Amino acid sequence: MPATQKPMRYGHTEGHTDVCFDDSGSCIVTCGSDGDVRIWEDLDDDDPKSINVGEKAYSCALKNGKLVTAVSNNTIQVHTFPEGVPDGILTRFTTNANHVVFNEDGTKIAAGSSDFLVKVVDVMDCSQQKTFRGHDAPVLSLSFDPKDIFLASSSCDGSVKVWQVSDQTCAISWPLLQKCNDVINAKSICRLAWQPKSGKLLAVPVEKSVKLYKRETWSNQFDLSDNFISQTLNIVTWSPCGQYLAAGSINGLIIVWNVETKDCMERVKHEKGYAICGLSWHPTCGQIAYTDAEGNLGLLENVCDPNGKMPGSKVSSRVEKDYNDLFDGDDTRNVGDFLNDNAVETHSFSKEARNDEEDDDDLMLASGHPRQRSHILEDDENSVDVTMLKTGSNLLKEEEEDDQAGSIHNLPLITSQRPFYDGPMPTPRQKPFQSGSTPLHLTHRFMVWNSIGIIRCYNDEQDNAIDVEFHDTSIHHATHLSNTLNYTVADLSHEAILLACESTDELASKLHCLHFSSWDSSKEWIVDMPPNEDIEAVCLGQGWAAAATSALLLRLFTIGGVQKEVFSLPGPVVSMAGHGEQLIIVYHRGTGFDGDQCLGVQLLQLGKMKKQILHGDPLPLTRKSYLVWVGFSAEGTPCYVDSEGIVRMLNRGLGYTWTPICNTRDHCKGKSDHYWVVGIHENPQHLRCIPCKGSRFPPTLPRPAIVVLSFKLPYCQTGTEKGQMEEQYWRSVLFHNHLDYLAKNGYEYEESTKNQAIKEQQELLMKMLALSCKLEREFRCVELADLMTQNAVNLAIKYASQSRRLILAQKLSELAVEKAAELAATQAEEEEEEEDFRKKLNAGYSNTPTEWSQPRLRNQVEEDTEDAEEADDIEEKPEIHKDGQNPFFKSADSSDVPAIKSGAVTSSNQGRINPFKVSGSSKEPANSFSSVRSTNILDNMNKSKKPALNRATNNEKSSVIKPLVPKPKSKQASATSFFQKKTSQADKTEEIKEENPKNSSSETPAVCPQNAENQRPKTGFQMWLEENRSNILSDNPDFSDEADIIKEGMVRFRVLSTEERKAWAAKAKGGITSDGAEEKKRKRVVDESHETENQEEKTKENLNLPKKQKPLNLSANQKLSAFAFKQE
Repeated sequence: MPATQKPMRYGHTEGHTDVCFDDSGSCIVTCGSDGDVRIWEDLDDDDPKSINVGEKAYSCALKNGKLVTAVSNNTIQVHTFPEGVPDGILTRFTTNANHVVFNEDGTKIAAGSSDFLVKVVDVMDCSQQKTFRGHDAPVLSLSFDPKDIFLASSSCDGSVKVWQVSDQTCAISWPLLQKCNDVINAKSICRLAWQPKSGKLLAVPVEKSVKLYKRETWSNQFDLSDNFISQTLNIVTWSPCGQYLAAGSINGLIIVWNVETKDCMERVKHEKGYAICGLSWHPTCGQIAYTDAEGNLGLLENVCDPNGKMPGSKVSSRVEKDYNDLFDGDDTRNVGDFLNDNAVETHSFSKEARNDEEDDDDLMLASGHPRQRSHILEDDENSVDVTMLKTGSNLLKEEEEDDQAGSIHNLPLITSQRPFYDGPMPTPRQKPFQSGSTPLHLTHRFMVWNSIGIIRCYNDEQDNAIDVEFHDTSIHHATHLSNTLNYTVADLSHEAILLACESTDELASKLHCLHFSSWDSSKEWIVDMPPNEDIEAVCLGQGWAAAATSALLLRLFTIGGVQKEVFSLPGPVVSMAGHGEQLIIVYHRGTGFDGDQCLGVQLLQLGKMKKQILHGDPLPLTRKSYLVWVGFSAEGTPCYVDSEGIVRMLNRGLGYTWTPICNTRDHCKGKSDHYWVVGIHENPQHLRCIPCKGSRFPPTLPRPAIVVLSFKLPYCQTGTEKGQMEEQYWRSVLFHNHLDYLAKNGYEYEESTKNQAIKEQQELLMKMLALSCKLEREFRCVELADLMTQNAVNLAIKYASQSRRLILAQKLSELAVEKAAELAATQAEEEEEEEDFRKKLNAGYSNTPTEWSQPRLRNQVEEDTEDAEEADDIEEKPEIHKDGQNPFFKSADSSDVPAIKSGAVTSSNQGRINPFKVSGSSKEPANSFSSVRSTNILDNMNKSKKPALNRATNNEKSSVIKPLVPKPKSKQASATSFFQKKTSQADKTEEIKEENPKNSSSETPAVCPQNAENQRPKTGFQMWLEENRSNILSDNPDFSDEADIIKEGMVRFRVLSTEERKAWAAKAKGGITSDGAEEKKRKRVVDESHETENQEEKTKENLNLPKKQKPLNLSANQKLSAFAFKQE
C-alpha cells in the first residue's frame, strides 16, 4: 500500500517547528516558536496537551520519560513526560541553543548553540559536562552515534565534523555546506543522522542529495538523489530498522529511499510547499511525522514496513490516493506521484537468487507501475523484481562489510533512465460539506450556524444529542433533540429544521424535517432514500427543502413533505444553499490539477416561474484553494468563500459574474489565523464572521464571539484618493444590484434606499470629476460624466464652466444631449412594444366604450379634489381628441406621464388592479418626450438599465423579502414613474429640453397645485422648436412620432451658430412675459387669463391637424397619475 498523506493541521505559530515521537510511538511531540510543547495522541487530536517551556522552543527530544527542550532563554530544560512538570536545567549557553538530541540509551544529551559550542551533558548528573570547541559559527544540528563513540555536528561555518566523545577531539571535518553568519540565514539546517543500531553510515543532507559516509574510514560511500529534488534538502531521518532513509527539502518535498538499493520508495509533496524542518520516524511502524516552517504538523502513513518488507508500489503520493476510481478498478495500486523510474541494472544480483517461495502476486516491476495505467511506460530487461532486491539486501548483510560494501556504492545510481510523467498532478476532490458546519470527526461540532440560528451536535460517551438555538426566540424556542440516527448534516430556516443521516447496513439514508411553523399538529416528517443512495447535502428555502444525494440526484420537497421535482446533477455535490425561491448548487465539474479544485455552480429560481439562471458555470477559486462556505446575503445575492479567505459575490449587473468583495486574510494578525464566515449583509455592508486563532473553525465552547468585517473590492491604488473613490463607487453599485433584483421579482423594498444609493454614487462621481479637473484630465472627466445622471451632468457642466474649462463644458453639454437622445430612442422602442401588447389584448373585442378607451372613470378621483375650473378643462378634452393634439405641449407638465404608474399604485392600494388602465396610454409619443425631459433632472444611475426594473415606487415600509402580488403595468409607466419621483424632488435648474409649461397648465389646470411651483422657464431650444416645428414636419411628412421631431430639431439646432443659439437662449430667459408657473397661479385667480390660454391652445392645436390622432385617455390618465404622485 502506498504512503498516505493526511491533511496537515495547525500546530504552532509560524516559525521553526520540531517534532519527535515518544518511546512507544503513542504520542507525537512538537515544539514551536510560540514556546509551547504540544503532545498529540494522533493527528486528529483536537485538544493536545500543551506545556509552556519558554518564549520560544527551538528543539525538543524525548526519551525515558524525560522531555528536553532548547529554549530561547539560552538554557536546556528538562520536563517530566507526559506530566510536563519542570525538572530542572541541564546546561546554559551564552546564546540560544539550536538543536538538542539524546544518545541511544537516553543517558546523555548533546546540544549545539549559536555561541559555536557543542555540549554533551549527563541527564542524571548535569555536572558531568563535556564541551566541544572547533566550529567557527553557530551550530546547526547534532547526531549521536548509536554506539556512543562519535558525535556528528554541522555548522554555519560550512563544515560537518565528527567528534570523539571520549576526548572531545575532531575525528574528521568535511567542508560541505554554504557558509552563513547565523541559523536564520542558513540555506539548510542540515539535520544529519547516523544509521540506527550499527551506526555504519552517517547521512548528511547536502544541496539536492544526501551524502552517506562510512564509519571510521569516513569515506563517501555513495549519494542518494532524485530527479524531482529541485531545492536544497533540509533534514534526514532513518527508519528504526536502518533500511530506509527519509529526507525533507526546503520546498516541501519528502523523499524516502531504500539505502541498500538506492531506489526511491516514496515521493510526497507538502500541500503548501513549505520547508520541512522537522522529520521523525515512528519507532515501530511505517509512519513519519513532519513539521514545516509555518508551524503545521503532518503525518505520512504506510510509508515502508520497518521489518524490511516493501509495499506493492514503490512510488506513491497522497495526490493519487483518491484517484483509484479514475483507473481500472481491478488494480488497487496507484500511479506513482511523479511517475519516475529508477531501474537498477546490476550484475551483483542474479535472478536465480530470487526467493521462489514468495507468491508471484507480491512481485512488482522496479518501475512500480501497473501495466494498464502507464501506457507511456514499457517494461524492459532492466526491471528488477522486488524480491530479488530483498534477497540481495540479505546477501549484503551476510557478507563482510569490506567485501560486499563495494557492490553497494559501486552500483550506478540510475543506469537506465526510463520515461516518466512530469505533468500536472490531479487534485483530490474536496468532500461534501454544509456551509456553517465544523468537521464531522469532532465530538462537539456545529452542524450549521446561519442567520436564523445554530445547530450543535454532541456525540460523546455521555450524550448523543442535537441542540437547536434561534437568534430570534420569537421564531421558535430552543430545542433539544436526541440523535439516535446519527444525523450528520443539517439546515435551519425560519420555517423548519432539516436533518439527514447516512445509510447503515440496516437502515437507509433518511431526510428528517421538523416543520415547526406548521399550523397543524403534525410537525415532523421523514423520507427514506432508495438503497445505496446517501444524502450528502441539504438546504431549506421558502416553502421547500432540497437534498443532494450520492446518486448525483437533487430531490426537491415541499416544506410539508410532498415530493416535487427530481433532477440529475452534472457531478458530485460539494455544497448547496437556499434563500427564498433561490437554490444554489456547487458540484465537481471535473478533476482539478496542481492543487486546484474544478467546481461548477448552478443557480435556480424555484418560484412559480421556474428557471435556471446559472447553467453549471465554472466557479472561480483562488489558486490551490477549495470552497469553505456558500450561501446568500440577507438580501438574496449568492456569495461564497474559499480557503484563502476571498469572499465573492454574484454581480447581476455584469452578466452574472463573480466579484471579490473581501479578503478576510487582510484582517488576520497571524498566518495561521482565519475567519469563519456565518453571514453576509449588503445593507448595511457587513461581513459577519468568527475569528479563529490558529484554526480554520471555532470550538463549540466557549461560545464564539462574532465580529463584523468591512468589504473592500480589490481595486488598484486604493491608497490614493482616486482609487479609494473608484472602489467606493463600484462597491456601492454592486451592493445595490439586489434592489433591481427585488423589484424585478415582485418584492417590495424601500425607495429611499435606492435614492440614497444613487445620491451617494453621484456624489462620488462628482468628486472624481473635480479631482480629474484639477489634474487636467478632461477626457477622463467626460468618461466619468458618462456614468452620471442627467442632473449630475448639469452640475458637472456648471463646475467645468466655473473652472474656465470651456472645451470640457462644451463636451459635457454634447454628452447631455446625446444621453437625452438615447433615452428618447429607448422610450420609443418600448412604446412600440407596448403598442403591440395592446393590440394583442384588443384582439377579439368590440369597439364599445370600455375603461380602456374612456378615461372618465379615472377622472372620478380628480373630481374629488379639483375645483370648478377643472370641469371646464375636462370639457375641452373631447374637442382636443377630435382635433388632434400636440404631444409636445401635452407632455410639458412633467408629472403627466410618470403618474400613469402612480395611478396603478393608487388603484392597487384600493384593492383592484386594471392592467388596461395602466398601459392604455403608453403608446403615446408624448410619453417619450416627457420621459426624456424628466430624466434631465433625475438621478438615474444606469442609462442602459431597463426601466421595468423599478417596480415598487410606493413609499410604504415593508420587509425586504416580502413577496408581492404581481402588478401588471407597462414598462413605460414603470420607468417614467421612477423618473418623475425624482423630478418632483429636484430643485436644480435644468436647461435642456424643457417643454411648454403654458400649454400644460391649460391642459391640466388643477391636477396638482404643486406642479406650478415645479415648472421651469423655457429653454432656447424649446422656443426654436415651437417656431420651426412646421418646417420640420413639412420637410419630413412621414414623422408621426414626437421623438423623431425632437431628434431632427436637435440636429438642426446644433447646426446654428453660437450667436444664434445664445440669442434664442436670451429670448427664452427675457422675451417671455410670463412662465408656466405664473400662468398656472394666475389661472386660479383670473378667469380671463384662463380663457386666453384656451384660445392659444386651440390655435396651436390646429397647426397639428395632419398629425396622427391620439386616444383621449392620455390626458386623463396623466392628470390622475400626476395628482396621485404629486400628493406624496
